Amino acid sequence: MTGNTVPASPLDPAIAARLKRSADGLVPAIAQQYDTGEVLMLGWMDDEALHRTLTTGRCTYWSRSRQEYWVKGDTSGHVQHVKSVALDCDADTLLVRVDQVGAACHTGDRTCFDAGVLPLGQ
Repeated sequence: MTGNTVPASPLDPAIAARLKRSADGLVPAIAQQYDTGEVLMLGWMDDEALHRTLTTGRCTYWSRSRQEYWVKGDTSGHVQHVKSVALDCDADTLLVRVDQVGAACHTGDRTCFDAGVLPLGQ
């Protein structure tokens, strides 16, 4: 599949037609805390995951390693309640504004970006 091919999709056709997907049919989805702006994590969504996210109000992602859908918080209890979903200007990245319950990262950290701060100027 190319980034411009639109397969049969559970999404609203107008949304599905706008998405620019990777070769494997995925779009990166950045999860952000809706009230503080804190960037929590990056996950991947295909049309089905985005459809589930939009219709259930809970973030559903596609696991590239396990090759299956997962709903954030189903096993950990660290749920992401969706407040809004926006498509960027190039239609190739999603911003999902959520109310995060507990840790967003699988390591137990609040955000996946806590542990890897890189030094500047080197």
